Amino acid sequence: MATWTIATLERHVSDGGVIVAHWRVTESETVGEDTYSASSYGTCSFSYDPEDPSFVPYDDLTEEVVMGWVWEEVDQEATEAALAANIAEQKDPVTVDGVPW
Repeated sequence: MATWTIATLERHVSDGGVIVAHWRVTESETVGEDTYSASSYGTCSFSYDPEDPSFVPYDDLTEEVVMGWVWEEVDQEATEAALAANIAEQKDPVTVDGVPW
């Protein structure tokens, strides 16, 4: 199961409005003694109106609220599918590198 987190937020000091969220998602799978992992990192930019009734002050934000904003911009299902595909490729690679000598 993928784990999504908010790494940090950028905000305006004057009113606490969040303008950028930095997010990360990680996935891992253990098979026997081997652990395979993949991750993705990104940012989402936001505009806001502090007079809007839905405005959430910085001090009242939760990670759940901000993740909701991120998922409005980032395709959660496609991102998690890409991580799963990366792990599948690690477990059963179609190409390898090296030299024969």
